Amino acid sequence: MVRARHVHWHKALKWLALSGLVIVLDQVSKQMIASAFKVGEGLRMTSFFDLVFVFNRGAAFSFLSDAGGWQRWFFIVLALAVSSWITYMLIRHAEENLLSAALALVLGGALGNVIDRALHGAVVDFLSFHLADYYWPAFNVADSAISLGVALMLWQQLVQEKPAR
Repeated sequence: MVRARHVHWHKALKWLALSGLVIVLDQVSKQMIASAFKVGEGLRMTSFFDLVFVFNRGAAFSFLSDAGGWQRWFFIVLALAVSSWITYMLIRHAEENLLSAALALVLGGALGNVIDRALHGAVVDFLSFHLADYYWPAFNVADSAISLGVALMLWQQLVQEKPAR
């Protein structure tokens, strides 16, 4: 018989607060860029880093960016569905610190980008790294949180003790 896992709502609140912090940092940083630059403008900060103001209508690496508009709603619905599942998992596993931190970062990042899609029809990207003439696709705080969250999940899977058989 499988026992139901006890849910500790109060322990999940700190992880939901982390998601909220990611959303706030993401949206504030995007507002600062939007107030300082016009779309398409940029500022060279170092020999390998620029601040830019671009819209990405697609997903990671501009996937589906030229799909004609339907992708806006597709990505909003997909992100909200995944965010619902992540919230469920976050509440269910609130006592597992590394996993919960990872899920909270992914949740905050996903919702930060959903806000952009809902408001602008695209995600605001502004961090642009490059080496000579090779440019990595521009990204934002939400994307960074998602990437860090996924890396933490992978790390957790690698270091987690496996049950003896």
